[in-house]
Amino acid sequence: MTKYVLDETDLIILSLLQKDARLSHKELAHQVNKSITPIHIRVRRLQELGYIKRFTAIIDAKKIGRGLIGYIQVQLVKHTEESLTLFMQEAVKLEEVMECYHMTGTFDFLLKIAIGDMDEYSTLLMKKLANLPGVGMFTSYWVMSEVKNETAFVLGNK
Repeated sequence: MTKYVLDETDLIILSLLQKDARLSHKELAHQVNKSITPIHIRVRRLQELGYIKRFTAIIDAKKIGRGLIGYIQVQLVKHTEESLTLFMQEAVKLEEVMECYHMTGTFDFLLKIAIGDMDEYSTLLMKKLANLPGVGMFTSYWVMSEVKNETAFVLGNK
């Protein structure tokens, strides 16, 4: 299978859509200096090839009552394929978990959580996390202030 190579137009389209996913094909075409049809084809191809995973809105966590952001390092008791898989399957079901990463190093998983307050954390910890399969220990870290939160990748030769 031939690997698709992004050209400069693709990179510009991806950069623009990262900043504003609501841009219409007409607006993209204007900014890229192309007609609408090739832009439509390129965007669809970028989606089909998996360069564009989804279009989404970024919501202010504080305004919806989930402004307390934490990171939890999780270490499992056993490191079998079954125990790792079971933990992953259950951890991603928790609505408080925004991101879940299987890690190398001294802990096995890193969870990013978004909650409203420490009472919610206590409930999450005691009623949910502690009951996940294979959990040995975990350590929590809380965000004091957000210094940088970027969702867009730098693309091209910038």
